[in-house]
Amino acid sequence: MTPIEIGVIVLVVTLFVLFSGLPIAWGLTLVAAAFLVIFQGPKTLANVPVIMMDELSSFALLTIPLFVLLGAAIGVSAAGRDLYESLNRWLDRVPGGLVIANILACGIFSAICGSSPATAAAIGKAGVPEMLRRGVPASLATGSICAGGTLGILIPPPITMILYGIATETSIGRLFLAGVLPGILLVLLFAIYAGFASRKAGNAAGVVARTYTLGEKVEGLARVLPFVAIVVAVGYAMYGGLASPSEVAALAAALALALVLVIYRTWRIRDLWRILGDTVRESTMILMIIAAAAVFSYMLSLLYVTQTAAQALVDLQMNRWVLMLAINCFLLVAGCFLPPVAIILMVMPVLQPVLEANQFDMIWFAVILTINMEVGLITPPVGLNLYVLKGVAPDVPLTTVLRGSMPFVFIMLATMVLLCVVPQIATWLPDRMMGAQ
Repeated sequence: MTPIEIGVIVLVVTLFVLFSGLPIAWGLTLVAAAFLVIFQGPKTLANVPVIMMDELSSFALLTIPLFVLLGAAIGVSAAGRDLYESLNRWLDRVPGGLVIANILACGIFSAICGSSPATAAAIGKAGVPEMLRRGVPASLATGSICAGGTLGILIPPPITMILYGIATETSIGRLFLAGVLPGILLVLLFAIYAGFASRKAGNAAGVVARTYTLGEKVEGLARVLPFVAIVVAVGYAMYGGLASPSEVAALAAALALALVLVIYRTWRIRDLWRILGDTVRESTMILMIIAAAAVFSYMLSLLYVTQTAAQALVDLQMNRWVLMLAINCFLLVAGCFLPPVAIILMVMPVLQPVLEANQFDMIWFAVILTINMEVGLITPPVGLNLYVLKGVAPDVPLTTVLRGSMPFVFIMLATMVLLCVVPQIATWLPDRMMGAQ
């Protein structure tokens, strides 16, 4: 049996196991172990725990539980509500300002917590009911938050960028910087569309929007500015060369936890237990997937599937942009069924040599991949953010949430095309601040 034939069988079996509902970490480990036993014999299973421990011994992985702790601390507080309320006060006279305030709040909250579902839930709980009360169409109200929440995996510090850096051995600092300008661009494009859509929809409920005095606007900033200061401190420490990503993550997590304790008074054991419990649960899940993906990659490499598939793609000698289109189509389909963490860890060992052989910048591709994964977060059948918004607004049909999200999907796809035409949008800031590679 050829390596390509083995690879096809592995793909089919893996998809079947993952779609069966088995946790991703256990599914990948089970598939890898089964194929190792079948083709290499049971003795190879002795390497499985060694591979897992070696993969988890990477110092860079310390950033994951620390950034997860940062997101958990922010998520358990009312920071999302306060952020939305503050921006809403400053945009009270802007046409469509209510929807734009929610999108901007998603962008800023993403830069604090780095989690897409957490962003959608935190901003959505405060923003969606208010938008519906003000007469904003349900599709626009839920779709804007659903799409805005996806910024959590692009605007630093996203866990997906950390995993990509570990999987491809690229600089995490560069990856964080690469996501800044595309993230800001998406926020602006989302806000522009929201403004036009709001004006077109009008005020169907006839609710008069409240205006705020300058004093009320300044008052609204009091609780938000400390968290924005965390973003500034993280950026200065990391990109100013003062600390490593792991040290920055520890600093950010400690500051966020302290601010939540002081500002929102979450010092009760119940609140702290929830923060720490969520951190342990999510961190363990991600780290187990990383360990399982290492075993899965070892199996593919040992059976020459990875090397053969990569060489086959190179031997096709197709136009590099046709290849990029094919890769993105594959990722779009995969993103509709699998979470970004699993996709990055499963496909990058195969794609990296192909991309490098075709002279694609791996930092630039990280942004393309991330936006691609964002689309998967708001498209069925898995579309996690769709279900988060459905939980936030149970009276809004899921089809309405999906319909409201589709214009933002097209904006993301257009942004990917723009990045292909002008790759400097992703690469200029890393090269400017850390030097050209």
